[in-house]
Amino acid sequence: MPNTHGPTIDPEKARRENLRWFILLTLNSARPIGTSEAVILSTVQGIIPDVTPREVRNELDYLFHRELITLERRDSPVWHADLTRTGIDVVEYTVPCDPGIARPQKYW
Repeated sequence: MPNTHGPTIDPEKARRENLRWFILLTLNSARPIGTSEAVILSTVQGIIPDVTPREVRNELDYLFHRELITLERRDSPVWHADLTRTGIDVVEYTVPCDPGIARPQKYW
């Protein structure tokens, strides 16, 4: 029987994309010096209580490869992240946001 209730939602995909947006917002608040992954994890856990350090690292890596953030000390136990110019523009809604990040629609 065909699906008549609209598109199917993939909760894992939605979780990843929301986590990426929350990481960008956290890093925007930490400008201009950036912050450690521990602070990012702690902040995001206020929104997604069961988020894991591994999930945060996975999404930091994703955002790094999208060139929205910089990552320092990737070979050390604690990573440090900061927004790039493009990452700032995405958070400030001055450039389009490609799929993969759950940036809400601009309402103002």
